[in-house]
Amino acid sequence: QVQLVESGGGLVQAGGSLRLSCAASGSIFRINTMGWYRQAPGKQRELVAVIISGGTTNYGDSVKGRFAISRDNAKNTVYLQMNSLKPDDTAVYYCNANIRSVSPIGMDYWGKGTLVTVSS
Repeated sequence: QVQLVESGGGLVQAGGSLRLSCAASGSIFRINTMGWYRQAPGKQRELVAVIISGGTTNYGDSVKGRFAISRDNAKNTVYLQMNSLKPDDTAVYYCNANIRSVSPIGMDYWGKGTLVTVSS
């Protein structure tokens, strides 16, 4: 069994910063990709950022230049540094990871989400 636990959400004023963390635990053989998605009320879930095991990153267009994703492989943890936050960044942020556990095929796991609210 694999679990992803997010932390770091909260309320922040526009222009401020927040750092999200997501730690993976359980029966982990290899973590392939780790990333963050978000879902605002009435909208579809969208990609925020993803990082693969080699360190290559990819960002959603709306966060490029403001957010930075990183990972600590020794701790099975991914981080999302969010700067210059805007009210449009308000959403529930979900951690996602593709993890090879007991199966030889990697599977996608999701955290329960953490709420980020940006006030104007």
